Amino acid sequence: MTLRAGQRVVLAADTRLTDTAEVAGVVVGFLSLAAGVGGTVEQVVGQQDESDDVREYERLKSLLDAYGAGMPTGSRGQLEAKVAALEPAWAAFQERGPRVSVRVRFDNGFILDGAHEDVFVPA
Repeated sequence: MTLRAGQRVVLAADTRLTDTAEVAGVVVGFLSLAAGVGGTVEQVVGQQDESDDVREYERLKSLLDAYGAGMPTGSRGQLEAKVAALEPAWAAFQERGPRVSVRVRFDNGFILDGAHEDVFVPA
C-alpha cells in the first residue's frame, strides 16, 4: 500500500511508544497508542536502507561493467569473485524494496514520525 500526504489513516495495531517510566522510584507505566486511532499523513519518505555490502556491490559491479573488458584476466577474475560473493546481499536488498516511512499527526495531537507505512490502514 502506498500512502500519500493528506490521506486519513488509522493505526492498524496497538503501538507501544515508550518503555516503562519510573518517577521517584514508582513505576508509572508506559505510553501506547491504541489500534484504530485516526490521523492524517503529513509526510511520506521513501528510502533504501543500504548496507555496506550493498554499497560495495554497487561500486564493484559498476567498476566491472565499465572497465572489466580492458582489465587483465587475473584482476577481472578477482573482481568477478568479489561481486559474486556480494550478490546474495544485493538480491536480498532488491527483494525488500524501498522502505517507506511516514509522519502522521493523530487527532489527539500526538505525532508519530519515521513509522513504517504498513502499521497504518486507510480510514
